[in-house]
Order: sequence, then structure tokens, then C-alpha cells
Amino acid sequence: MIKLVAIDLDGTLLNPERKITPAVKQAVAEAKKKGVKIVICTGRPLMGVKDILEELELTESSDYVITYNGALVQRATGEEFIKETLTGDDFLDIDAAARKAGLHIHAHTLDGIYTTNRNIGKYSVHEAYLVQMPLYFRQPEEIAQLEVVKVMMVDEQEVLDNGIAYLPFEFFENYTMIKSTPFYLEFVNKKASKGNAVKHLAKKLFLDLDEVMAIGDEENDRSMLEVAGNPVVMENGKEELKKIAKYVTKSNDESGVAYAINEWVLKDYE
Repeated sequence: MIKLVAIDLDGTLLNPERKITPAVKQAVAEAKKKGVKIVICTGRPLMGVKDILEELELTESSDYVITYNGALVQRATGEEFIKETLTGDDFLDIDAAARKAGLHIHAHTLDGIYTTNRNIGKYSVHEAYLVQMPLYFRQPEEIAQLEVVKVMMVDEQEVLDNGIAYLPFEFFENYTMIKSTPFYLEFVNKKASKGNAVKHLAKKLFLDLDEVMAIGDEENDRSMLEVAGNPVVMENGKEELKKIAKYVTKSNDESGVAYAINEWVLKDYE
């Protein structure tokens, strides 16, 4: 019996217009009524998903959310109980590599987004708008003094992909690196991933991983799909991920999250 459902946002919970369909909203409400924990798992900060949590009525202290691609696990009310941040030296190393590769960069803290680029990249502006956080220009040494949760290299797909080829090899060993969209490369603490966050949350709630379902569509969802006993991949998801799925649900344009919850969660509660 599924007792926790971890759900990615873009391409999964949200349809192509970045909306929650009535069918998804109803399925989430029904699952919550049965006592199933619905946990949003996202690269965004808590501030960037508050409107979604409110729409789904997941705003109580007993509701949980995984943010910054697993670097933070929080109650919906804001209390943090798992936090894996980056050091100031980490930021300086990543910033130096971005400069060498000619890439735009910004860092997430708990209260804002900070960039060292005087000519602020359009994807930094896009990210600030998307997650509803203020965007600041600061010198690298100033940002290194802050508590940085996540760093992002952001640029046009071709520029970003070319720049990645110049990154030091040790970066792949020192950080969890996630290509979350064609124009975002994210860096978080090596211990941070959606999978580790789901595993730690399940343990905190005294749940076996066989009682956990994870639903996703992109490579940054792989780790949580691999740890959950019931991995579900969207029809619009990556073909490689479908190979590790227990189920493939409908697309996000067809309320695939609702289909997954109705078919493989709620039927066991009838």
C-alpha cells in the first residue's frame, strides 16, 4: 500500500501551460484524505512553490516539500530538518569555472538569487521570475559569505553544452550536477539529491521504501525513481527513465499524475 507519493513539478504535476488540472487536484485531495503523504519534489525554493502548495492544500505542518533538488527537506510551514548546502569555497570554484567557460551563473540562498554577472543573463531573470525571488548582483567574495544552497550555470543550450566540456573533472566527483533543463546546469552538495531526500523523509516518517511512489519525467528525477519502490514515469518522460519504471502513466497534458494516483494508489484503499 502506497503511503507517500513524491511528485516532480515541471513536466509531471504541471501541464504544458504550467497549470494543475482539475483531475490532478482531485486525485491529490483524495489521496490526502486517505492519509497518503503528497510530497512536491522540485529544484525550486519553498517560496517558488507556495502557490502550488496552497492550490493543493498542502500547507500544514504535517505536509512536507523537497526543494533545491533535494538540498532541503522542509515542512510546508518552512521548518527545515534536512539541509545540505555548499561552502563559500565551493561557490568560488564554480564561479571561476563558469568564467573560464564563458557561462552565466547565479547562486540560490534561502532569501534570494545572486549573480556575479554584470550583464545579467536572461535565464537568471527567468529563474527569478519563475521562483518568485529577488535577483541581486554581487561580487564573488560577497556571495561566498552567504549560505548558498544551489549554484546554477545558465545559458543557451549550445553555449551551455560547450561550456560543460571545459569543467574540471573533479566537479563530477565533488558535486551533484543536474541538467534540469537544456539551459540549466545545477550544482548542489554531493549528498543532496531527490533520491536521498525521499529516502531520508521516508525514514523520518517510519515508512518502508516499498510504500513510496515517485513520479517524474526528467533525468533530475532519476535518483528518486531509483530509490522508490514504485517508480512512475510520465508518458512525456525520457525514454531512458521508462526502462527503470514500474509503471508508465499518461502525459502531463493528460493528467498523468491523477491517473497514477487513481490507478496505483487509491485502488488499494477501496
